[in-house]
Amino acid sequence: MRRRNTTTRLLAIAALALPIILPATPATAAAPTAPARHLSDVIPAPVETRPDAHNTFRITPLTVIRTTPGSAAARRIGHQLATTLRPATGHALPVLPVRSTPLPEIALLIGGADDRIGQQGYQLDVTRRGVTIRANTPAGLFAGTQTLRQLLPADIEAPDRQRTTWTVPGGRIIDYPRFAYRGAMLDLARHFHTVDDITAYVDLLSQYKINYLHLHLTDDQGWRIQIDSWPRLTTVGGGPGTGADGVGPGYLTKADYKAVVAYAAARHITIIPEIDMPGHTNAAQSTYPELNCDGVAPPPRTDIAVGYSSLCINDELTYRFVEDVIRELAAITPGPFLHIGGDEAHATTDEDYRTFMNRVLPLVAKYGKRASGWNEITQADLPTDAVAQFWGTGTTNASLAAAAARGNKIIMSPANKAYLDMKYDANTRLGLRWAGLIEVSDAYGWDPATRVTGVGENAILGVEAPLWSETLRTLDDIEYMAFPRLPAIAELGWSTTASHDWESFRTRLGEQAPRWRLQQVNFYPSPQVPWI
Repeated sequence: MRRRNTTTRLLAIAALALPIILPATPATAAAPTAPARHLSDVIPAPVETRPDAHNTFRITPLTVIRTTPGSAAARRIGHQLATTLRPATGHALPVLPVRSTPLPEIALLIGGADDRIGQQGYQLDVTRRGVTIRANTPAGLFAGTQTLRQLLPADIEAPDRQRTTWTVPGGRIIDYPRFAYRGAMLDLARHFHTVDDITAYVDLLSQYKINYLHLHLTDDQGWRIQIDSWPRLTTVGGGPGTGADGVGPGYLTKADYKAVVAYAAARHITIIPEIDMPGHTNAAQSTYPELNCDGVAPPPRTDIAVGYSSLCINDELTYRFVEDVIRELAAITPGPFLHIGGDEAHATTDEDYRTFMNRVLPLVAKYGKRASGWNEITQADLPTDAVAQFWGTGTTNASLAAAAARGNKIIMSPANKAYLDMKYDANTRLGLRWAGLIEVSDAYGWDPATRVTGVGENAILGVEAPLWSETLRTLDDIEYMAFPRLPAIAELGWSTTASHDWESFRTRLGEQAPRWRLQQVNFYPSPQVPWI
């Protein structure tokens, strides 16, 4: 399922809006009873759980999915849930946009929830009569369905594990995120990853309430997004021989990019595109000589060195190029953010760096987007709506703290805690180690609100787990480095500080293993986790 081709994936998006009612399928012989699930077994940990052992609900051939009448969004989420549950259950699970039914039901309702849940939370109630998920928004409703998925036995992930009944533990969950932004990043520049790889990653991210996917689209080794005004950026800058070691060619056409955006949006994940500049630009400069101050194209680079490239700061052609790229990318990006990079611009003087950013930041706003960038952008004159992403390994950063004091929001991605491309231990076959070795306990064992002096809870927009691709080649590689550390970062972004407990997390993480095996996720079996 997760390795479907692009056409099948796009048809699946269209199908979400259609009323699909399948005939009931005879169940195979009942599988052995799995250990009972508990409301608190979920990742990320819910804010509040109230178990009720007397109110267990069973999904049977008579169960229906009921959605808020008149809500197309609730109905789409109902069809998504039905598509997830039908293969393993063998039940029809018709989606009915009605006010009530006499049948056992899973009700997905907009409105009427606990006041605390806000715009991204949900309330989940389980009684003998049914499961009811209430939310104020479709995003919250979708999050509730992902919790329900984890409350069912792991066999729900396998189309050949049909049972007579499927049990959901009784009680109530009240749940909402600590931070509004919970992100992951995938580097397409050092090695291109296909639409199928990206959407497979989206499927996994959505299960853990990640709501942003940041795509690193350009770097010294490759340019991975079609720009009509500068067509050779992809055919040459993203063509054969590009990527780390020269083995990662490819790029997203605008149609590909729109397909990824739509696929992610259907799972309530917003795509953030990044064009890294004024450094990390060798792929563009080696393709178009006029982007260099001397008019001479440097050779392509396939190594992983950093800090040597820079756009020509005092040439007006630079800003025409940048505006063309921002304009075209903004036009196909419905999300609010456009990431302008800004890191490791060692070949640009401090004065030139500020000059560049002071010219480029208004261009992002001109085309209706909110600028974000790596923490170096705090050295420029930032508008207060710009977001800085901290990637350092230390606990102090004066310009970041000053930006936070001025009102800029911060995304926390400390490289020695949140970078998923770092090796787990010295023997890990993939990844780098410049920021340190990061085991699961390291990824989990920090607090975003106390990581950097002067950047407290109120300044933090959220967290993000970047995954750089210098050593990655396949979807299996992506999964191996992301899992099980990605769920740790997801819990830091969603769950309360009071619920932060390593022993609880490692136990709940170990219980994810059967699901990942059935989903064919190539996860790293960390010795720190008691895997089932």
